[in-house]
Amino acid sequence: MRLKENSAMTKDYNDQDIQRRIPLPLCFIIFFSVLNGMMFQVAVPDISKDFSLLPSEVSWVMTAYILIFALGALIYGKLADIYSDRSLITIGLILMNTGSLIGLFSLWYPMVIVARLVQAAGGAAIPALAMIVVTKHFPESSRGRVLGLIASTVAFAAGVGPIIGGFISGSIHWRYLFVISLATIAAIPCFRMILPVQKPNRNHFDTRGALLVSASTALILIFVTENIGWMLLAGMILFFLFVMHIRRYEVPFVSPLLFERRRYRTTLIMTFFSIGTVFGMLFMVPIMLSDLNRLRTETIGLVIFPGAMSAVLLGSIGGRLSDRVGSTVVVYLGSALLIVGFLLLSTFVGYSPWTTALNLIVCYAGFAFLQSSLPHTVSMTLPGSQIGVGLGIFNLLFFISGAFSTAGIGRLLDMQTTDFRLNPLTVSVEGWIYSNIFVMLAGTVAAATVFFRFAFEKD
Repeated sequence: MRLKENSAMTKDYNDQDIQRRIPLPLCFIIFFSVLNGMMFQVAVPDISKDFSLLPSEVSWVMTAYILIFALGALIYGKLADIYSDRSLITIGLILMNTGSLIGLFSLWYPMVIVARLVQAAGGAAIPALAMIVVTKHFPESSRGRVLGLIASTVAFAAGVGPIIGGFISGSIHWRYLFVISLATIAAIPCFRMILPVQKPNRNHFDTRGALLVSASTALILIFVTENIGWMLLAGMILFFLFVMHIRRYEVPFVSPLLFERRRYRTTLIMTFFSIGTVFGMLFMVPIMLSDLNRLRTETIGLVIFPGAMSAVLLGSIGGRLSDRVGSTVVVYLGSALLIVGFLLLSTFVGYSPWTTALNLIVCYAGFAFLQSSLPHTVSMTLPGSQIGVGLGIFNLLFFISGAFSTAGIGRLLDMQTTDFRLNPLTVSVEGWIYSNIFVMLAGTVAAATVFFRFAFEKD
């Protein structure tokens, strides 16, 4: 009996030690992971100029990264159910830094793409495993606080990323953006000291299932971003084969029983539609400010910056609220703020840029609350044996929602450009297309929230 008590005390001590020491290293690597994605957005024109590329060719700097990053989040989530978080984080950081070195010394455009692919293959481990580490080692009563810190870190990195990227690309060279990510190598010994050594589980890794879901997702994403029709059909066929496979396989990559959990399934749907609207807003606002207010790139960054910085504070507050009043309450609050923010942006389209900046603060507040409360909500719906793959699917939908949203909004804006070329009088100088899209985004969040409210609370 005494030995069992001592063993339990040791585990409690280890969990408390991890809870005390792990948040800072997690936030450190998450900061650089998000920064790495945001910095290259502003460097795309310079890369295109250096290699004499067409827009469709240089777009793969971002498209390839997002594709591998989204798929990697799912794969790492499943691997976390089999292998230790410590080993997977180490592998992820090594890959991310290897990609940075390849990019730093790249002489040809294909080398840049390879560098971004390797970076994404490693960087995908960071958000996926960060949520899993928090879920495994923190009780529900304090989990929201750490997820709130992570949300604040993401918001801060997203806010300063374009500014840092623009400064380095403009004053030095875009290749030196790869140097910044090398800072994450210092985190490897920290995680190896803090996280415990765990023996691999004997669960078999379903390679065929992983390949089918990865290939189908990749083809559908490429269809969404590049509008290649046959890829949608091929992706749907492979996804159908994946569904048939997991129903028959003894230990499938994703258990069909996971989607029989109403609350888990409902939260995934809420995440896809609500977070997708935020990515759509982030894509459209710079275009709107350039089109209607005639702002330069550096000024657009300054308009967006206050909203991103407000999310740093509000993400932490949202996490603490999730612990105190429940994560679903914070989901409703975040949704309400997003709806109000979108309606304000719609109402004041074409007004002073600083009016847009104030309205963006409301939108970013909603995003911060959703970003801290949705993963908390998901984690509470998952059994211990399915935490890794369950959060992996959450991360996959989180990232690909942006691809669907930005592609759809891009096509709507293309329609405005086409109409303007045919008949300039058909396009209002007040920017009606932007106003209508913001109303559409508000309606999407409202519909998703109503669905979430009735489906989630039904159980």
